[in-house]
Amino acid sequence: MLDWDDPIAAVHTPATPAPPRVPAAEAETGAETESPDLRPVNPEDKRVINGLTDINQLAPFKYPWAWEYFLNANRNHWTPLDINMSQDVQDYHHRLTVEERHVYENVLAYLTTSDILAMRNIGLAVMEKMSAPELQIYQARQVYEEALHTWTYQHCIETIGLDQGEIYNRYRVVPEIHRKIRIANRRLDSVLRPDIDLRDPEALMDFVMAYLFFAAVFEGCWFYNGFSPIFALQRRGLMKGTAEQLQYIMRDEVLHASFGLRVVKQIMAEEGIRPDAAAVQAMWEEAEAAERDYARFLLPEPILGYSAEDHVEQFRFIANRRARKVGLAEPFPGASNALPWLDEQANLRKEKNFFETRVTEYQTGGGLRWD
Repeated sequence: MLDWDDPIAAVHTPATPAPPRVPAAEAETGAETESPDLRPVNPEDKRVINGLTDINQLAPFKYPWAWEYFLNANRNHWTPLDINMSQDVQDYHHRLTVEERHVYENVLAYLTTSDILAMRNIGLAVMEKMSAPELQIYQARQVYEEALHTWTYQHCIETIGLDQGEIYNRYRVVPEIHRKIRIANRRLDSVLRPDIDLRDPEALMDFVMAYLFFAAVFEGCWFYNGFSPIFALQRRGLMKGTAEQLQYIMRDEVLHASFGLRVVKQIMAEEGIRPDAAAVQAMWEEAEAAERDYARFLLPEPILGYSAEDHVEQFRFIANRRARKVGLAEPFPGASNALPWLDEQANLRKEKNFFETRVTEYQTGGGLRWD
């Protein structure tokens, strides 16, 4: 059962280093070499990073919870083509105000670039550093899901008939969108280095801070909070197809953030480290300032049922929740739940097929466990 409050496995001591592998050239020439280590893998010797067991051996699991994340993620299988977007075309062109179209377009402009960044972070900077395959297997699913999300935004943009070149370039020309992307790129670049050695304390802390940023801030807050303007339209009967798409994306992102925070906490336990409190607080404050500027750009004036102030306060509230999950201090004490309906978007259980377009055997989010 997936639960944000599951305890983390006990700390284990490092495994004894295995003998070096025999280069193929030496084996072929008959050079004298040591015998290969053919001992069975002990799951207690696995580690999240810097492990010395066979990375190719999945089970027995050291982290069975990681395998449960993978199984649960597969229950939320969908594609953007499953969801009817015809009413959204009518809504965008004939029902949305100019201000609401501004919100809709810029939410998509931000999200589509962000999911590519998330895909690169997990696929290029994180997966190859994991030394337990059950972790990598869920992250491989996560890479696929980020690609699926990018397809979803592109499908919405294309279906509505927006200028793709103009929408996709907004992250480069709109300072409030570009600022968030620049912050994320800086975190990614700090660990996307071929020479990084996670046995070095400074490099290890860079990795932990980058992983914490992407799990807690980027996906845990910026994504989670980023869908809410579209959900506000959905609550008024507008852009329901797009909102349906984002609802399935949000379910993925809840798992991504939860998994990432659990991995960060596991690394902290296994490596005996803790991020510097001032550095973590600075990370949150930079993220909040960027979100505040973005909210003011997105909503210079409130739309019915939603304002920039609501958006920022909800960011602060969710940030406190994410910090608590890894045992860190709340960055914004006293923040209130400005959008109490937001969690419902992830927890809603559907009793229907995708707009009655799928056969009853099709597995959708209605079969997922979110408690």
